[in-house]
Amino acid sequence: MNPRASHSVGATREDGDPIGAEIHALAAEIYPICRSITGDGVRQTLDILERHIPISRTEVPSGTAVYDWTIPQEWSIRQAWIKNELGQKVVDFTRHNLHVVNYSMPVHRILSYEELAGHIHTLPDQPDLMPYRTIYYAENWGFCMRHRDFEKLGPGSYEVFIDAERFTGHLTYGECVIPGETDQVFLLSAHICHPSLANDNCSGIALLTLLAKELLARQGLRHTYRFIFAPGTIGALAWLSRNEDELDRIQHGLVVSCVGDGGGPTYKRSRRGNAFIDRAMAIALRDLAPQATILDFSPYGYDERQYCSPGFNLPVGLFQRSLFGTFPEYHTSADNLDFIRPRHLALSWKIIRYVIDIAENDWTPVSLCPKGEPQLGRRGLYGAVGGNSHASDQNMAMLWVLNLADGSHSLLEMAERSGMPFTDVMTAARRLKEAGLLVPAAPFLDPTI
Repeated sequence: MNPRASHSVGATREDGDPIGAEIHALAAEIYPICRSITGDGVRQTLDILERHIPISRTEVPSGTAVYDWTIPQEWSIRQAWIKNELGQKVVDFTRHNLHVVNYSMPVHRILSYEELAGHIHTLPDQPDLMPYRTIYYAENWGFCMRHRDFEKLGPGSYEVFIDAERFTGHLTYGECVIPGETDQVFLLSAHICHPSLANDNCSGIALLTLLAKELLARQGLRHTYRFIFAPGTIGALAWLSRNEDELDRIQHGLVVSCVGDGGGPTYKRSRRGNAFIDRAMAIALRDLAPQATILDFSPYGYDERQYCSPGFNLPVGLFQRSLFGTFPEYHTSADNLDFIRPRHLALSWKIIRYVIDIAENDWTPVSLCPKGEPQLGRRGLYGAVGGNSHASDQNMAMLWVLNLADGSHSLLEMAERSGMPFTDVMTAARRLKEAGLLVPAAPFLDPTI
């Protein structure tokens, strides 16, 4: 029950994939922190992320209007418990920070069992798990318990204590910007407000942090990358309200959450439905995770709702493993570090990196030998060894590229139409260009020049 206890034993041994183990280790480090939509939990989390990547912070004062919303008072909690008549703690915030309804008001009272029961939240259908509950915009308080433990409580009086406060302070969000050769922006966003929920969303925070770290070391990025770590809904709205003059630069975007479990993967399209990000994600999932599910946009979910609201209509989709709200561990104490595994985190990483590679390497070629097929063999491009399936795939990729290289088909379109992996199409186009058979339809669209 203690989120501070280690659940990561053996995590580095799975599949021998170091990136999955690294993401899991970072998720484990931030997992114990009691985060909320405001407060030091968010700042402490950003402190840890800053050991890996540079992060600029924005502090938005309480009471600030962000469209139809208002930044709430900041929340701080130090301790909380329920004691029975023997002075025994039957609930203790120090054991697990889900025990307290997030954003609870302070209280110190003696209550009857009947009065106390009205402030207790359980999961009768999952009696060994605690729920995650919030009360951001109302003045109330509450506790969460395992239903099995709640049933052990009997008649009598109980002392309840929540040492918390709401005060005029700030909402905090962080951002890491990685400049590219153009000002076209690829936005990646993770909500940073949930306490001790490993999949939702320590997994997304950790993955994006290490992805940003990897991109910082990469030379010649075409796009500028903006990584946003903000509290859900109110944080995204705060970021949008302060960056309206730059939103037209956002060409692609992903909200990332719940990327560490074994379900899915799942992708929810942007509101536009056929944006580049939607098509690139479809190709990445086809090539790397053919069991994936792709859903049309709906106005329910995570911060893609804000980025895709009609006043912005940004090309931002949602990437997850299991879809939010559909797995039994969702918003419960079972969403712990045992629930997320390095191999699942590694595949999520590879899918997002594949999408980035598509965005970075897509261009539109024109054939310099469009009348009939050029003779590839005399240029050393045609694999003639029978039975070599890899050579056959390479040959087919080059034939597809040459046939569609009429100046109106990008590499992404070629991968869509041919059914071939984007990486094969990209490699074929590079080889054909180096052989003098292709030129870019527009030089600025060719990432190789």
